[in-house]
Amino acid sequence: MLDHALLAAMPRLKLVLYAAGSVRQIVTPEFWARGIPLVSAYTANAVPVADFTCAQIVYALKGGWRYVLNARAARAPLPRTPQPGLYGSRVGLVSLGAIGRLVADRLRALRVEVVAYDPFTEAYDGVRMTGLEELFAASDVISVHTPLLPETRGLVSRPLMSSMSPGATLINTARGAVVDETALLEVLAGRPDLFAVLDVTDPEPPAPGSPLFTLPNVVVTPHIAGCLGTERALLGELVAAELERFATGRPLQHALTAESAAHLA
Repeated sequence: MLDHALLAAMPRLKLVLYAAGSVRQIVTPEFWARGIPLVSAYTANAVPVADFTCAQIVYALKGGWRYVLNARAARAPLPRTPQPGLYGSRVGLVSLGAIGRLVADRLRALRVEVVAYDPFTEAYDGVRMTGLEELFAASDVISVHTPLLPETRGLVSRPLMSSMSPGATLINTARGAVVDETALLEVLAGRPDLFAVLDVTDPEPPAPGSPLFTLPNVVVTPHIAGCLGTERALLGELVAAELERFATGRPLQHALTAESAAHLA
């Protein structure tokens, strides 16, 4: 952590390069007071998260996970049932930060209708801004990209999830605590038509024996949406390019401020 003791031991520190996303766990008020530039590779990490999210959106609109889980439970092939499909379906994005905007850009090519809720964004190309209640009630797939802040904890509430349209899917690749998980489990148990794809949970990992692993209409992945394996090269490339800019006296492109860092996941 960049606290007083560490900063005192590095009086000549001129730049911090963080080859990952959120810096919340490493910064302190003392660090920001020093005025040292801090670069985060969160925009690079956003790329695989957006790719993962779009893959799950397509799979949800095809009913993919339902077929897999139900066929396994039945130990038999299942007939096709009506599914929304892509073209003309409505996808709701909760927040249009770096990841949400990349998801919206990718969805544009898939010819789905994209709606979004973000109190800090007035407009974005190809996206219809809407209220949170309308987004949940009228979307075929809802994808959460909201950072975890005191005001967003439990943002995806029981009333919102209960209002989801028949057959809708909720995807969360943001932070587990943005969703009221107790309410989610109860809503999923009472509404087998709904589905959830969770790459993040609260707590993370889930407690052994959690209904997340037994309910037939939810799948959980262990926080794999961000950079893995060879994707980590994206992080290194970003911070290396920033170091070169700094060394040659050019402006940094990915430096954070205390205010911008506070709104990262």
